Amino acid sequence: MNTSSRHAAWLASTSLALAALGAASCSEEAPIEESTEQGEAPLATDPALVGREVAVPVHLQDGLEFQVPLKTLLAHGQQLFTAVFTPQEGGGRPLTKGTGDPLVDPSRPLLFPHNFNRISAMDSNSCASCHNTPFVGGGGHFSANAFIPGQRFDFITFDHSDDIPTRGALDEEGKFPTLQTITNSRATLGMNGSGFIEMLARQMTFDLLAIRDAIGPGQSADLITKGISFGELARGADGSWDTSAVEGLPAPSTASDGPGDPPSLIVTPFHQAATVISIRQFTNNAFNHHHGIQTTERFGAGTDPDGDGFVDEATRADVTATAVFQASLSVPGRVIPNDAVLEDAILVGEQRFQQIGCASCHVSSLPLVDDGWVFVEPNPFNPEKNLRPGDAPDFAVDLTSNQLPSPRLKAKNGVVHVPAFTDLKLHDITTGPDDPNRDPIDMNAPGGSPAFFAGTGRFLTKKLWGAANEPPYFHHGKFTTLREAILAHAGEAQGVTDAYQALGAYEQGAIVEFLKTLQVLPPGTKDLIVDQHGKKKTWPPGN
Repeated sequence: MNTSSRHAAWLASTSLALAALGAASCSEEAPIEESTEQGEAPLATDPALVGREVAVPVHLQDGLEFQVPLKTLLAHGQQLFTAVFTPQEGGGRPLTKGTGDPLVDPSRPLLFPHNFNRISAMDSNSCASCHNTPFVGGGGHFSANAFIPGQRFDFITFDHSDDIPTRGALDEEGKFPTLQTITNSRATLGMNGSGFIEMLARQMTFDLLAIRDAIGPGQSADLITKGISFGELARGADGSWDTSAVEGLPAPSTASDGPGDPPSLIVTPFHQAATVISIRQFTNNAFNHHHGIQTTERFGAGTDPDGDGFVDEATRADVTATAVFQASLSVPGRVIPNDAVLEDAILVGEQRFQQIGCASCHVSSLPLVDDGWVFVEPNPFNPEKNLRPGDAPDFAVDLTSNQLPSPRLKAKNGVVHVPAFTDLKLHDITTGPDDPNRDPIDMNAPGGSPAFFAGTGRFLTKKLWGAANEPPYFHHGKFTTLREAILAHAGEAQGVTDAYQALGAYEQGAIVEFLKTLQVLPPGTKDLIVDQHGKKKTWPPGN
């Protein structure tokens, strides 16, 4: 068949199971018919489809995520992740903010020339427009920074004649913020290995909950999981919960309203302020915030909250495919050049990284046990407006499977060791309110509250695996070298920074050389540790 007659050949390897999806989920989709040849995309039967410009001509109908082959599901997830959404399929959100709330001024819909805004979004129409370094799914350069709290505005203009709060200039306090205080500028993080990270956070949360549930009135207990301490949780004699000594968790995870409302203690492994629990939540939020695509599980089936004339812009099965695609991305590894001088330096750097205390937060490896490497959708701790257990059957994929992109982590003696170099805790790494590395907005505080505007210096310990070839560095992406990022650590990390500065020039450089080995490897790389040519490397030497 002539490929020019097909819908953009959206999945070259599509099987009949996926070709049989039927009409796409958007309400204005015209009919399509099944292909009669395996591996072919559906054909248009309506001349009105000629000239149509959409990124995803066929959506995965709910239930079919359990029927199509895993390879096909991952391909569909990748298509959604790389799709450049258009207004012909629901891209854009004329009457809603990136938060999902209605505009404060619906008389000024977000249509051209107000359809894109780098600070208050929409700021992209593809996940891959930001997550692309060094490969699709990775991080992004400074130009791909996101401004997450800016989405609470309709369309930021800084127009001082505008007197409506959160429309374009005034904030919730009725003040005119500046570019530096209106929002947080955040570097795009890579998603490689994110499935293992989410499963670590789930297991850690279950561990903390088991400790919590064993605490009686008048008692206390240390919150320790996988060797990581989250401080101490206590109860008063009346059964009330005291979280004043809990460490490293965001405010929502420590909130309690009396004896019958224990803190959730949820370990939140995503976003640099630890505001997102799961890849799925991240996906639901990003589709709306950045692209103007409303998913059915967040906004409801058959609804058109943004007033663009489209309903059901992404199905539950679409979100599952996108989440599983991200969770199944290859894990980062290491590149160690065949150079005796550099090999010696890397060995010294690894040792000094441990000795001066970097690894007290950037923990080199955390263990997944009890088949925790089987990624299951949905996450049991998902918040409202995200799929939860019981809403649909569980979808499971073994993250160690050879069916998934390589390289992969494997279980050894019933444990998968995840070398992500993080403790999944929040730490204050700034000198205080005047430190330029602070966020001007505390995203874990109630919107518009004094704490919200007080900002924060607490950030989730960066996962260093893959960091070396995903520059720039630090949560704001303003550092172009690893050395600058090291020296910027203050607050809780000041002692480690002082120890680094006390090292000789060679040892400081050796730590940098060690960090430079932590990379996202080219797709298809079979081994986790390779030389500069991609060939398997034994490390440390002699092992």
